[in-house]
Amino acid sequence: MKLGVVGLPNVGKSTLFNAITHAGAMAANFPFCTIEPNVGVVAVPDERLDKLAKLYDCKKIVPATIEFVDIAGLVKGASKGEGLGNKFLSHIREVDAIVHVVRCFEDDNITHVEDSVSPIRDIQIINLELILADIESVEKQLNKARNMIKTGDKKYQVEVELLERIYNHLTSEKPVRTMTFSEEEKDYVKGLFLISSKPVIYCANISESVMGEDENDNELVKLVKDFANAENSETIVICAKTEEELSMLEPEEAKEFLVELGLNESGLNKLVKASYRLLGLMSFLTAGKPETRAWTIKIGTKAPQAAGKIHTDFERGFIRAEIVDYETLIELGSFNTAKEKGKVRSEGKDYVMRDGDVVLFRFNV
Repeated sequence: MKLGVVGLPNVGKSTLFNAITHAGAMAANFPFCTIEPNVGVVAVPDERLDKLAKLYDCKKIVPATIEFVDIAGLVKGASKGEGLGNKFLSHIREVDAIVHVVRCFEDDNITHVEDSVSPIRDIQIINLELILADIESVEKQLNKARNMIKTGDKKYQVEVELLERIYNHLTSEKPVRTMTFSEEEKDYVKGLFLISSKPVIYCANISESVMGEDENDNELVKLVKDFANAENSETIVICAKTEEELSMLEPEEAKEFLVELGLNESGLNKLVKASYRLLGLMSFLTAGKPETRAWTIKIGTKAPQAAGKIHTDFERGFIRAEIVDYETLIELGSFNTAKEKGKVRSEGKDYVMRDGDVVLFRFNV
């Protein structure tokens, strides 16, 4: 999974990226300090892996990972070359989802590129630039499809009608993700690589002074949540500065710090959960003496395709999957005990995987 982190300059975007990836992207109080997109690969926090590793006396833990791409601060006019221009829009086309960091705090010491704090205005500036970039892309595709109609192939007429519908939606300043498509249309739209079609997590960045307070009492945060809900996007509330401080602590110290702040989890945990929900993802687990591992798959994936995530031979020669629920395995203490008590299920090709399935795949090639 690849997430692109975007936002106006000085909203806390690179500070958050640094905190969650420890990648050391430059963060400074001036626009465009990120000149090339910084990339960090982050382990998905999953306490189940630690418990399974102890159970199996395992030598190696391999968590699922998320790749974060810190994309330079966009400004009004970016789609036409303002600021750092179109260069960075191409990086957004490559990600699975967008993490849009929005400033929800006042601080006279940190300049705002628009000279005032206004979350919805800031969101709309970024969204409009992405929409304008998509309009340019759709126009090109539309012109090609219109020229191809002359061949007499009816599929190009269908393409033109769909592209015109998308173009009209974009020119009304609405992102493609707010449109409804048939399954066949979805496949075609996916191939267009439109930026505004990507799902979004709005990340409301609040100040340290209000950490631990009820986020529903924060007027700026409520504005972001209402906006996100209207387009079926996700919202998480974080303090990038606090996340930066947490990232410098040992795990146990970080837990204590979170408790002191009245928080249940870190911003990274929130972001990972929101990403999985937004993209319809889950994890199944494999465990043994040499390795305990989490594998990320789409919700609804069947057993053979899940096996294929491990190795194509597993899918090609799939016989069955021996599965025990994670909680049951931990409770009973071993795979063999679970098997003796009839808690290990033998599932075939039509089995739909569940989050937390601990699996042993049987195959023959």
